[in-house]
This record gives sequence, structure tokens and C-alpha cells, in this order.
Amino acid sequence: MKKMHKNILLIFLKLMLVLIIFFSLMIFPKQVFEASLRGLNAWWTIVLPALLPFFIMSQILVAFGIVQFLGNLLEPVMRPIFRLPGTGAFVLAVGYTSGSPISAIVTADLRKKNLLTRNEAERIICFTNNASPLFMFSAVGVGMFKSPEIGLIIAISHYLANIFLGICLRFWAPKNYDMHHNSQNLGFKAAFKTLIKDQLANKKPLGGILGDAIKNSLQNIAQIGGFIILFSALIELLTIFNIIDLISMFLTFLLSPLMFDFQLGKGIASGFVEMTIGSKLIAESSSPLHLKVAAVCLILGWSGLSIHAQALSMLATTDIRFYPFVIARFFHGILSAVIALLIYNPTISAMSQHGNLTYWELSAFNIITYSWVIFIIILAALLLLSLLLSLLYRIKPILRLLFH
Repeated sequence: MKKMHKNILLIFLKLMLVLIIFFSLMIFPKQVFEASLRGLNAWWTIVLPALLPFFIMSQILVAFGIVQFLGNLLEPVMRPIFRLPGTGAFVLAVGYTSGSPISAIVTADLRKKNLLTRNEAERIICFTNNASPLFMFSAVGVGMFKSPEIGLIIAISHYLANIFLGICLRFWAPKNYDMHHNSQNLGFKAAFKTLIKDQLANKKPLGGILGDAIKNSLQNIAQIGGFIILFSALIELLTIFNIIDLISMFLTFLLSPLMFDFQLGKGIASGFVEMTIGSKLIAESSSPLHLKVAAVCLILGWSGLSIHAQALSMLATTDIRFYPFVIARFFHGILSAVIALLIYNPTISAMSQHGNLTYWELSAFNIITYSWVIFIIILAALLLLSLLLSLLYRIKPILRLLFH
């Protein structure tokens, strides 16, 4: 009986929330329209060109068995460090070069194909959800703070915090989880056999694979655009009803000993919902620069409810639970802010001796190009490390004989 009352109350609250939003959209059409245009512009100029190529290529690579091929080769790296299969390396490389929510999309796809267990999928999305390099370097660093050095500090803090989180999450694997691998079943020969097997099993023609990849990618990118526009409108409504200001005043009062001003509190409150708007407000604050950088790292690690909703929609068709992702985003934000505070002064001092960074041309095209280059470098580095570890495992018996 209590459960039924609880369900009825939950349904009533959902209905009330939807009706409030609906009538608010009707009452403030001009403000909502302008906010929607800002969201559309952000999606068209940044998100679409940055993510769509990765979406299409990830679909094609999975369809051709390249992910399984790489997974076999990268098993010696992923198992000891993250207690994850080698296929997780592809999610890691894509997530660290192209931005949210592509890691959730690729993880959901691999889970549907049973290339990841539920526990593995839940762990890997927790530490591969990142803001894109384009956003951190160009939009935040150059566009908002007028300083590429700030973009570099934010990126280092953001990535280091997530990698540390991934290493910690290895202990969340089941107790009977096998973190070791059989070196006899790995290597290039075994990986090539896996690739051939997947190719023979896939009867779909090339045109069908390309068509499905483009269709699914466009559907995902359009869905992301819808969320961006929706949350741009929602944050405008929250501003109109002074909800953002109330939260900002509370944060300002709570953190006043740390020299937080109202604008910084407003940026954090807004960033809780949508990180782009929050980052802009934080950059305009009169608080000390190191606090502004830490605050941006905090909301980028949290990612914003907009990214949460996007990831949730991508995982809805799988058995992957969502609450670990939310908890991980909270800790990612905290860790990233702490790291930013720790490395701020040393990084600024080091960068002051190398002024050439200020003159980098960080255009959208260049950042996207750098993202692809970094993606290839990450995979190449992982493959090299995997090769070295495989050789070490193979010669370990010989070394034991020599030194005993």
C-alpha cells in the first residue's frame, strides 16, 4: 500500500513538473526562443562538427570488427591497470579526445554486442566521460578566459582526475573478476583471427554498414542537439524565476570565507544544469583567478544535468545502471577542482617561461584535427605498451630460470 502511494506521489510530481515547464514556455516565449537559439548555435558550431565524425567512425569500426581486434591487442594494458577488457581501450581513446556523451554511446553499443559485461560498462562510462578538447582549450581557455594557459590547466586537471577515478574503480570489479589474461590467446595472430571471424560473421554489405553508421550517428547527434536546446530553455526559465539567484546567494554565503563572490556562485549554480553557461558566468566573476579555474573544473567534472540526460537517454536501451555515473561525476568534479588548485601556480610559472603557447591558433578546425591526432597517439601508445607487456609476460619464465 505504501509503495502504491509512493508511486502515485511520484507520478503526480512528474506531471506537475511537466505542466509547470509547459506553461512557463507559453508565458515567456521570447526568452525561451532566444535561449533555444543559443543552444542551437552551440550545437551547430561546436557539437555537430566535433562529435559527428567520431560517431560515424566508431559505428564503422565496431561493424568491421576493428574494436574487437584492438581489444585483443590491448588486453595486457587494460586488465592490469583498470581491470577491464581490451575493448574498453577504444571507449577510453574516444572519450578522451571527442567529448561527452560519446563514451556513453560507444559503451552502450559494445554492451548490446556483449563485448562488455554490465559491471565493465558501468565502470568504463564513469571515467571516460570528458569535456571535449575543443571546449576546454578554445571555448573556455581562449574564448572565456582569454588565456590558452588556463585551458591547459583545466584540461590537465580534468583528465588526471578521470584517470585516477578509473584506477580507483578497478576495485569495484566483482571479487571473482579475472584481472589476468592468457598470453597464449593474445597477440597479433590471435587478434587477426578475431578480426577475420567477425568479418565472416557480418553478412551486411559495405553500403549497408555505411548507411547504418550515418543513420544512427545522425539520430544520436540530433538527440543531443534536442537536449542542448531544451536545457538552454530550462536554464533561462530558472533564471527568470530567480531560482539560480537563490542558489547563488546560498553558495556565496556558504563559501564567503574562500572569497567567492555572487557571480561565481551563480556560475556554479548554472553549471550544475548546463556547463557552458556556467563556465561563461564563472569567467566573468571578479573572484581570484585560481578559484575561477577550480570552479570551472568542478562543473566540467560534474558535466551538468544536460550531459546527464544525454547519457541517460543513450543507456536507456541497455541494462547499464545510471547511478554510478552520477556518483562518479560528483567525485570527478571534486578531484578536478583540487588538482587545479594544486597545479595552478606551478603550471603558470612554467608556462610564463614559454610564451609561444599564447600564440597558438586554436581554431575549431585545428582543435578537431588535434583531437584526431591525439586519438591516434593514445591508441598507438596503448598498443606499444601492450606489446611490451606481452613480451614481458612471455619472457617471464625465462627470466625466472636465469635469476634463480
